Amino acid sequence: MDLDWNYTLDLLPILLKYLGTTMEMALIGFVLALGLSLALALTRVFTIPVLDWVARLFISFFRGTPLLVQLFLLYYGLPQVIPALSGIDAFTAAIAGLSLHFAAYMAESIRAAINGIASHQTEAAMAIGMTRLQAMRRIILPQASRIALPSLMNYFIDMIKSTSLAFTLGVTEIMAKAQMEASSSFRFFESFMAVALIYWVVVVMFTFVQTKLEQRLNAAY
Repeated sequence: MDLDWNYTLDLLPILLKYLGTTMEMALIGFVLALGLSLALALTRVFTIPVLDWVARLFISFFRGTPLLVQLFLLYYGLPQVIPALSGIDAFTAAIAGLSLHFAAYMAESIRAAINGIASHQTEAAMAIGMTRLQAMRRIILPQASRIALPSLMNYFIDMIKSTSLAFTLGVTEIMAKAQMEASSSFRFFESFMAVALIYWVVVVMFTFVQTKLEQRLNAAY
């Protein structure tokens, strides 16, 4: 079968209708992952008893197992063990899986950024009456955010691409729609090239945003 590039062009508007689902999963997942990763990072930085061990175990598990396995565990496995979760839909399970998976990686990036700030700044803040938590919130975290930004944005971009795994749970996003179109037309190359182009353009756009944010945050330095 000859390649039909017109088919690829005609398919782009169809796939773009499902881009909103992809971006919704990525954005919600990233916000949840950012909150969880910050909590995990602070738990490790402050070495909170018991919670530090739990954080280490969480990070080790979600960094040490494939995302696809985690999605299957959440959607197919957990309802078998916890019947109350049997009502969870595929979209929610996909967001949960993405959040937990990337939170483990982002936590280590945030922890490294915090540890990269000179300790004497915390000591100086405490010397003028701040608590360690206040020093962390007012002095350390604002500086650490600049250091962590590149890696966090990279994880967000990776999360956008990882939403393509949600189709394995039955979520109809751009990858799932491309798969359906390819199966019906048998034009697999053209269909997957169309979805690849969409992902590529989206990533290029967010890479541009990342560059501008880095320039803005680094202007004072």
